[in-house]
Parts: sequence; structure tokens; C-alpha cells
Amino acid sequence: MSHDHTTPGHDAAHAGEEGGHAPSTLRGYMTGFALSVILTVIPFWLVMDGVLTDPGATALAVLAIGAVQMVVHMVYFLHMNPRSEGGWTLLALIFTVIIVAIALAGSLWVMYHLNVNMMPGHLHDMSSM
Repeated sequence: MSHDHTTPGHDAAHAGEEGGHAPSTLRGYMTGFALSVILTVIPFWLVMDGVLTDPGATALAVLAIGAVQMVVHMVYFLHMNPRSEGGWTLLALIFTVIIVAIALAGSLWVMYHLNVNMMPGHLHDMSSM
């Protein structure tokens, strides 16, 4: 006897068996939405009220909250976890993060060394003009 794979709720019923996806329920989406809103409001509050007096600490806090928000989006909306699709989506994400980090670090390194080596070294001569 063959199974009819077009029955309503078939994908939802078997999603838990595969263990690959977070529940695609209204509750899951609302939890993700609520966390996203909270993680958006906190940086606005930090910046607008000047909670952290050091601008570097504020920037670091905003970046850290942004990273947490990316994880929330990946888990609740993209349904990424180590078990989804045999772990290949997580592996692809890790590879992408590594490549982007290498590209950013290399770009910053090149720009820094161009700035140091190509800028005029006689800035004090310009002040005597």
C-alpha cells in the first residue's frame, strides 16, 4: 500500500520525525518576531538615551546584539540547526562566515597598509604654508 504524500499536514507531521527544522508554527514565528523586535529596540535605546557613555562600548554592544539577532532569524525564520539537511546548511553557513571574515580582515589589512605607506609623510610641511 502506498502512502499519499499530498495529504494535508503531511509535511508538518513528518518535520518532527526528520528533526531538521524548528517548528513552523504560529507560536514559533511569533516567538521569533518578538525576539527580533526586542533585539531591535535595545540598540535604539542604548544609542538614543546614551546609556553607555563610551562610544566604543556602545558600538560593541550594538554589534553583539546584531549578531544575536542574526542567529534568531536563522533559527526561527530560516529553520537552520545542526540537524537540518544533514548539517549541510550549517556547514555552508560556517564556510560563508569564514570567507567573509577573511575578505573583511584582508581588506582592512590592505587599506591600513595603503594608508600608512601611501599617505604623505610630511604633514607638518603643509602646516607651514
